Amino acid sequence: MAMVLGQGKAVQGASIGILMLKTRFPRILGDGGNLGTWPFPVIPRVIEGATPSGVVRGSARGLVDRFAAAACDLVADGADGIVTNCGFLILHQRRIAKACSVPVASSALLQLPWLERILPPGRRAGVVTVDAASLGPKHLECAGAHPDTPIEGIAADGELARVLLEDEMRLDVERARKEVVDAARCLHGRCPDLGAIVLECTNMPPYAADIAAATGLPVYDFHSLVIWFAAGLQPRRFQPEYR
Repeated sequence: MAMVLGQGKAVQGASIGILMLKTRFPRILGDGGNLGTWPFPVIPRVIEGATPSGVVRGSARGLVDRFAAAACDLVADGADGIVTNCGFLILHQRRIAKACSVPVASSALLQLPWLERILPPGRRAGVVTVDAASLGPKHLECAGAHPDTPIEGIAADGELARVLLEDEMRLDVERARKEVVDAARCLHGRCPDLGAIVLECTNMPPYAADIAAATGLPVYDFHSLVIWFAAGLQPRRFQPEYR
């Protein structure tokens, strides 16, 4: 099945539209904006003016109508499900979903309430984010998560935060990996009741396996969200066995 590239129309079999921020930073394999990450076709749509800093630190002010309109355009182009490639857009989940006629999953944070119900008693999920100073109670409320969900940010002056939020063109992947793992370890260290970790940032899935190895905890992220989302949009057809 061919991957859908660029800004064109969907081809047969494509079903998920991705609302993309306007960025130039590297998107390594596993990043939600790298089309090679996905085992199925996707349709990307870049939102003009949607800079990383403007969405994360500026709450996407003045941009929500653009995201909603682009979501409708993706549906017209053949998408039967919409996701976004910034977890902070959870603030606008309802607004984007209201504009669409298809399901919308705006953020990996949507997995938090599920985890609250499936983890063993006495265990809870926590969040690792690109910017702890900007991720607050309203984001958790919009995700349907518990208001005291613990949050840990990567180093504000570190490699990954700088490259993503300042939209730089080079990324030291190993430094970024260490920073994300260090944040997860810190979260685990101060929350002995932690049972799982959710990675808010759609650029963090490349480091999920390293976090799981370092903490011994299950890790959920944008990749796990979209794989689940796609499973309902494109159910597997099981052929009966005849003997």
